[in-house]
Amino acid sequence: MRVRTLAAGLIVAGCFAISMSGQSGHSNPWAPVDVGPLPPITSLTGSVWLKGDLHVHSRHSKESSNSSIAKIVSYSNSVGMDYLCITDHDNHVLGDVANNTWADPEFKSDSLLLLYGGEWTTTRGHGNAISAKPYDHQRLYDVRDQRDVVVGAVKKELGIHLSANHPSGKDHFGYSYDMVDSIEVWNSALWSKNANAIMIWDDMLSSGRKLTGRGGSDAHHGFPDTPDQATKNSAQAKSNYIGTPTTWVFAKARTSQAVVDALTNGRVSVSANPYAPRVEFYADFDQDGMMDMMMGDNAKPTGGPVRFRVQLTGNAAPGAVYTVNVVKDGKKFGTFQTTEKAQMVEFMDSPATLGRTYYRVEVEGPPVAYPQVPGSTVLTGNMIGLSNPIFFNFDPNF
Repeated sequence: MRVRTLAAGLIVAGCFAISMSGQSGHSNPWAPVDVGPLPPITSLTGSVWLKGDLHVHSRHSKESSNSSIAKIVSYSNSVGMDYLCITDHDNHVLGDVANNTWADPEFKSDSLLLLYGGEWTTTRGHGNAISAKPYDHQRLYDVRDQRDVVVGAVKKELGIHLSANHPSGKDHFGYSYDMVDSIEVWNSALWSKNANAIMIWDDMLSSGRKLTGRGGSDAHHGFPDTPDQATKNSAQAKSNYIGTPTTWVFAKARTSQAVVDALTNGRVSVSANPYAPRVEFYADFDQDGMMDMMMGDNAKPTGGPVRFRVQLTGNAAPGAVYTVNVVKDGKKFGTFQTTEKAQMVEFMDSPATLGRTYYRVEVEGPPVAYPQVPGSTVLTGNMIGLSNPIFFNFDPNF
């Protein structure tokens, strides 16, 4: 196509004249504005920390071995798990998760909260469907190759929590992040392979998407009961098994629905294993000396300073010194240290009154042993745990 310049600020392309002069009549609808009143912060009291694994495979995933549901449930109880989501590959049963994993007579527990789920396994990547109650997973499987707008509508109708699994790599998540509620930022004990997942998470957060970061062991292989039951993959259970990593939720009650709600609301942290310290992240928003916000919460800043607190709760390696890395809006904000005895650091900052701001933390230090899975600490290295963000000025209607 021939293009001619007629006069300053005008270009003729074909038979159309396009004005290039200024943007005087343009108003950016996405410019930072006052987001208006935000929902009140939920109380920090009356809830309970529950730990579990949101990505585990049983014998209903064809490539798994020594992974009966009974064995998974028994083991999870033995290491103090509170909830579990068994997420078998739905393509192995052509989407009929309900009549396979959920219908297994072993799918039951008197003490463990068993969530309903499945790994949505598609040509465009993998995701975990998570629900407190049975849902029609077949419908989700059937639209796996449709456009995102169709998939998103079905997900909404089903009322499930949809999470992006291992978002980078071979089975990366190739769908829109606008239709998921969380992202698997820590997959398996091998922490080093999650760098791209963390980068994607920060990209989503920085662009206004309030996505929960969660973990998942993605364990496929269990411990053989006898030597003759061992397979070439059995050794994996000694390095990556249930709880590597462990996802903690701050739930309003010890119920399956409260677990899913806390996951959706971002009141979540991830630790290297069930025995590693839990990372808790709080803020004193009104400077009254009392913490009144925690990870997942969203508030309107006043322009004044906010005091933040990082608390490590649980076991600590003897004599340990922990490094707390604070990330603000996807960039390193500061590095602080705490010890086995103190297990707490505080810092101050003033979030901007306009525009979005978020803070999250990662904690490094000497690993805490996981005796049942002794090789996991070698793979995890010095990564102890991470928090979800505390948000300011995030638009709940975005």
